[in-house]
Amino acid sequence: MTDTAYLIAADLLLMLHVLVVLFVVLGQLLIMFGAWRGWQWVRHGGFRFFHLLAILVVALQAWLGRLCPLTVWEMALREKAGEVSYGGSFIAYWLGQLIYYQAPSWVFTLIYSLFALLVLLSWFYVKPKR
Repeated sequence: MTDTAYLIAADLLLMLHVLVVLFVVLGQLLIMFGAWRGWQWVRHGGFRFFHLLAILVVALQAWLGRLCPLTVWEMALREKAGEVSYGGSFIAYWLGQLIYYQAPSWVFTLIYSLFALLVLLSWFYVKPKR
């Protein structure tokens, strides 16, 4: 592969990562808002299962001190293309870039864990349909 192909692949992984983050964060907002508005689709079992699974995987990775595989693959592709890659987790890096806020990794583990708890609690408050 050429350097350009590696960069394109890394950018595609970055876009996929952003979509996963949006799915988790916006999905939770839609579940809560949809429950309030009476939207039945927010109770769809498949949507809710994959939503819960996604945040539980993120929280587990944080507790184990592991980076997301999407982050690892993106960084490896950028390095193969000769670019300097970032260190740390995807969220930590991009939040730092967006709001210039640096925090120890335990802060992000706490945030992931609390968000996972919120998603889990909404599983019982806004019960999914089978």
